[in-house]
Amino acid sequence: MKIQRSIVVSIVLVMQLLLEANSLAVFDITKYGAKPGGPDISVALMKAWKDAMASTVASQVLIPRGDWTLSQADMSGPNKAPINLEVKGNLKAYPDLAAAKSSAWIRISKVDSLTISGGGVLDGQGQETWKRNDCGTKKACVKPPINLFLKSITNSIIHDITTKDSKFFHANCVESRNVTFQRFTVSAPGDSKNTDGLHMARSNSITVIDSVIGTGDDCISMGDGLSNIIVKNITCGPGHGISIGSLGKYTYETDVKGIRVEGCTLSSTTNGIRIKTFPSSPIAITVSDIHFVGITMVNVSRPIIFDQEYCPGKPCPVAKPSQIKISDVEIEGITGTSATSEVVTFVCSKDKPCDNIRIGAIDLKYIGKKPKPVTTRCQNIKPIFTATQNPPICSAPRPSTT
Repeated sequence: MKIQRSIVVSIVLVMQLLLEANSLAVFDITKYGAKPGGPDISVALMKAWKDAMASTVASQVLIPRGDWTLSQADMSGPNKAPINLEVKGNLKAYPDLAAAKSSAWIRISKVDSLTISGGGVLDGQGQETWKRNDCGTKKACVKPPINLFLKSITNSIIHDITTKDSKFFHANCVESRNVTFQRFTVSAPGDSKNTDGLHMARSNSITVIDSVIGTGDDCISMGDGLSNIIVKNITCGPGHGISIGSLGKYTYETDVKGIRVEGCTLSSTTNGIRIKTFPSSPIAITVSDIHFVGITMVNVSRPIIFDQEYCPGKPCPVAKPSQIKISDVEIEGITGTSATSEVVTFVCSKDKPCDNIRIGAIDLKYIGKKPKPVTTRCQNIKPIFTATQNPPICSAPRPSTT
């Protein structure tokens, strides 16, 4: 399958032409009573959004420069014409988690031809929430709000915007089609819990390019039901790397097919490129047509890892192997340095061994403080080698120690 790029250039050009022709209907939140540094702007923002939804010409909801406080916003369509949410200022959530009334701080749904831009900041002020967040260990936890939740978005672009210190995931894009994230910045410290930079699932033709993501969890996490995904020229770190998964936890999950991760740099992350699936999965799906190409690792722990015994909670139900089938994967041009001596790890399922895994040029050096022999680990996989690897991959498979 040849993956096609899906950058929605036409939408951007239309918006630019409309701006130049001064024919854009602008809905400035200050015209609805919002004041910088003042009280909650949620009412003013929702009024501006409602009027923009009713517009029959291209419109812009404008949040000007300055500091603005927002409790939460649920902005839904459908819209009648292209719409731009122009965030020029610093939009701030309430630090107190008790102020959150839903699972998303800013939710946008059922909108076509959406642009989010402006160079502003979506500041979730999540520092206090991270201290109390136990969602990594408790199933019954109440999940904090996501900074930006996009659902059922089509033919849209999010560019030149920053999400900062989210209480939970920074951005989710689900059930969407033909969406581009460009020059998208994520900023949070490495110890911020469960703050995935961008999570996507059940979507088609999503492109993430030319972006910088530093956070406390996966820089980019890709869930089930994805197809035709491009992740290119991403700088990741701190964080947990670029991941497909975790998969195999829920019965509703569907196949993942057609993902290309290219030209990315990962720096001091806890993982590099990763596919992770749960053991004892209740559903049998496939992960195929995957390409990891031209990736630079800088002091990365576990630069390349397939983990089909992934289980962050205890105890782990490993009696039944993962039912997720990983096949048709290309790994090519992976270079740099590893913070751990086991630079490549393939732990595949006994029931569904990894198949047609093509490994090209790899050059990874261990730079840990304590000298150790560089190793690779291979379980239930027989790679196809197309170039030379340093260190040699899967030359002496070892049994699982888990």
